[in-house]
Amino acid sequence: MSRDKNVFVCQDCGSTSSKWLGRCPDCGAWNSFVEQRVEKSSPRAQTAFSNASPPQFLHAVPLEDLDRRSTGMQELDRVLGGGQVPGAAILLGGEPGIGKSTLLLQTAHHLSLNNRVLYVTGEESAAQVAMRAQRLGVAKSPLRVLAENHLEALEVLLQTEKPDLLLVDSIQTLYTDSLQSAPGSVAQVRECAARLVRFAKASATTLWLVGHVTKEGAIAGPRVLEHMVDSVLYFEGEAGSPYRIVRAIKNRFGAANELGVFQMQESGLSEVANPSQLFLSQHEKPVPGSVVLATQEGTRPLLVEVQALVTPSPLANPRRVAIGLDPNRLSLLLAILHRHGDTPFFDQDVFVNIAGGVRVNEPAADLAVALALLSSFRNKALLGRRVVFGELGLAGEVRPVADAQGRIREAVKLGFTGAVMPRSDQLSAPDKFRIAAVLRLGDAMDAAFDE
Repeated sequence: MSRDKNVFVCQDCGSTSSKWLGRCPDCGAWNSFVEQRVEKSSPRAQTAFSNASPPQFLHAVPLEDLDRRSTGMQELDRVLGGGQVPGAAILLGGEPGIGKSTLLLQTAHHLSLNNRVLYVTGEESAAQVAMRAQRLGVAKSPLRVLAENHLEALEVLLQTEKPDLLLVDSIQTLYTDSLQSAPGSVAQVRECAARLVRFAKASATTLWLVGHVTKEGAIAGPRVLEHMVDSVLYFEGEAGSPYRIVRAIKNRFGAANELGVFQMQESGLSEVANPSQLFLSQHEKPVPGSVVLATQEGTRPLLVEVQALVTPSPLANPRRVAIGLDPNRLSLLLAILHRHGDTPFFDQDVFVNIAGGVRVNEPAADLAVALALLSSFRNKALLGRRVVFGELGLAGEVRPVADAQGRIREAVKLGFTGAVMPRSDQLSAPDKFRIAAVLRLGDAMDAAFDE
């Protein structure tokens, strides 16, 4: 009989070591190793749905009915690629108190009207879930609720319940008897998630897992957790703001980086029908340093306001602050403006903010940020009510971007009268919508500021 042995496991990435290490050699985390016992002789836990099946030829695989199920929220359906796919595993992460449980409970209520839905909570009692449901106005929902954090007990129940939708809040509270480590540890999270995902695939049950996040904003637990599931959603929101954003980081059944916008109210989360109006400031007249960017989040065109403030600096090293934008991208744009726009910023403090708490990652924001910086530096507003988008190259050229036509349609819908954008073919717009198609940064500066 082989003896048990102890190993040290990193609680951030799951790396193992035979001795304690102050710093993890894989992920670089400090003081993250915890001693755990490994039972060599104990067999791996088996369940009724984990039996291996023989391989099949791809052309012989029967196409099952995998019609998507609507969540009852168009914004959430958009993020998921059109709705939930039977057998899909979805991981939802977000900061404490952001509204993850509220979103799941509202989704479970809608789907329980026509499907068998099981809501498993390891953080609350059934009475506490019922109290929250009463506040949200869904107390009479035919939703089944289970307060349980023991995986083996849950698996036994799943064989009899056979739900169409299983929601687990949260994966960090589950534990299995096959491991000696505490709930929430890397080994427990990995094992519990793997067995639930196997059940979802075998039974065509849609699985929702709620995951806690670390102080850096990443989902707590092993990174392999995000590889196990089909979709990874992040629930985001600014402190003190009622608006919430659901963003798809990974989606095997739809576009990644898709965006859904909600508003938190006393009766729960409500959808924001037109997010572009939410992220635009209502200036009575054009102001220096403000430019409207037509960006793209997944397949959705979105208008956001880029705000810039350039002011003389009393410091030897002027400040560079970017909120909602990559700071390295800001440094690159300042260098391009110095070289190809004849505008040096070496003695200026530069502040850039994307209004509304949105984070813009695509290069199409380059031209809007550059013109906002020039507008603030010159203390001169852009002419007319126009949107701006385009990528800037290091040689000063304005490069084309994806889906220019969709961005123009969004601008027309919100009443804008023109656009400063890269030169592109086959664009259609109303006669009164003026398009300034530019090839270089100098052309964009002339179009934005000169009559």
